[in-house]
Amino acid sequence: MTAPSHPSVNRLTAPLVEDLIRRADALRLAVSRLSNGTVVVDAGQRVPGGLEAGRLIGEICMGGLGRVHLHATVASPNWSWHLDVHSSNPVLSCLASQYAGWSLAHGEGKGAFQAMGSGPGRALGSREPLFEELGYRDSADVATLVLEVDAAPPVELADRIAEMCRVDPANLTLILTPTSSLAGSVQVVSRVLEVALHKVHTLHFPLDQVIDGAASAPVCPPGRDFLTAMGRTNDAILFAGQVHLFVRCEDDAAAELASKLPASASKDYGRPFAEVFKEVGYDFYRIDPLLFSPARVTVTNLDSGRTFFGGRIDLALLDKSFGIA
Repeated sequence: MTAPSHPSVNRLTAPLVEDLIRRADALRLAVSRLSNGTVVVDAGQRVPGGLEAGRLIGEICMGGLGRVHLHATVASPNWSWHLDVHSSNPVLSCLASQYAGWSLAHGEGKGAFQAMGSGPGRALGSREPLFEELGYRDSADVATLVLEVDAAPPVELADRIAEMCRVDPANLTLILTPTSSLAGSVQVVSRVLEVALHKVHTLHFPLDQVIDGAASAPVCPPGRDFLTAMGRTNDAILFAGQVHLFVRCEDDAAAELASKLPASASKDYGRPFAEVFKEVGYDFYRIDPLLFSPARVTVTNLDSGRTFFGGRIDLALLDKSFGIA
């Protein structure tokens, strides 16, 4: 049998981006172009956006290799609407595309623009060492990045991104999703599978042994300020996110992964994320990196047929984070 070639996450995403732009009015989005031709999609800065826009942007972030669905459940009585996420190529979809790993900045001082870029454009232009580990680089004449910001990007930054991605600026699309918007909160919570894969990588579990994956987390109420909004999107995953990974390895390794992967395995677990973030002086690097993971983990070993479990759902902490004392 011939080994499958790596897909182009930017080419796979292009039809999704075209559909988002085509349906912009119905999705309550605003589409404009910078002076260099770069397309900018506003999904919550000056327009309402919404849940469906966030769901579609979540799929765009996954590089055309994943699906995001809304569903209702009675398992969480106060927060019935959940996002289900699945990818049959979770390593590329989540780590080579969806992960917010490209640090972007322009200017200095108070007026400087800063953002973390996620989405398929990373596989074209980002210089993250992660891509060397993945052994993957994309090649395409179009590029898309999602920026979790509440300010418009300067044209100079768009020029630099296009140059690094080796695409014409007119073939670059930047999608803006403020964290406190509906679309922004949905696209962050839809990272529940990606968060699990990132911690799998942090734990040094071999990524080539991860075969498939699915995850779910509740839709959170957006916060009125950035800190509250960011805290709630993280807590939706930390306290109520669930992931099921399918792996091929020894049973001992699968059992260890199930034990170490849940958020509750971290020393910083037990309080809403906004409280933890404030306590460390708003410095992400002082937070235990093992905190960022779903609450409940299921690991199935395809070689043995055995399944291992870890972590727990904590609805009390979820209610506290989401504003129910």
